[in-house]
Amino acid sequence: MDRMPSDTRPAGHPFTPVDFQLVLLRRMADHNPGPVEDARRALGASPADMREANKRWQAMARSPRGGGAAARYRSVLGAPASRSARRIGDLDCEAWLWPLPLWPALRFEVLLAPGGAVWNEWLVRAPGAPAPALRTLDDLTPWSCTVDEAARAFAPARPLEGSAPTRWALAFTAPDGEGVRREAVAEFTWGLLQRTAVRG
Repeated sequence: MDRMPSDTRPAGHPFTPVDFQLVLLRRMADHNPGPVEDARRALGASPADMREANKRWQAMARSPRGGGAAARYRSVLGAPASRSARRIGDLDCEAWLWPLPLWPALRFEVLLAPGGAVWNEWLVRAPGAPAPALRTLDDLTPWSCTVDEAARAFAPARPLEGSAPTRWALAFTAPDGEGVRREAVAEFTWGLLQRTAVRG
């Protein structure tokens, strides 16, 4: 990945995939400031760049001229790398996937309901990429897995309301490193695991 020194990012530059990755990182920073700082530097961006990207993204989301969430993603990320039909319950959706350099084994997925409304948007495992081995709570390290992967590994997992938009949580029971089964809650941002808390 090419690095872009932060002092060369001109004011008012087009909103790019780099800026979009900064938006994802901004929401993750509350839980994992260390990895977020490393990722921000890998993008060649400053803390001010991250704040500005998030501010601009929020303004785009609120703009009546934005054309909706699907149009916003296409304008920022380009045409999806892949598009496929997806059935979720009784709902026929279309899944759009884009690669992001920060997470090469993942894809950013947008699910569109009939009519084009965005139903969900998060990070998922890239098609063909090996899923992580999730057997105990020790395997649930930050950024190690997606919501779907944790839910499958520790079924039956119970979804919980997230603490903010773009956040999800799962409650489940899993063995710790010594084999003792414990109740736990895993928290996700943009579909990627951020932290796991053991209850009791």
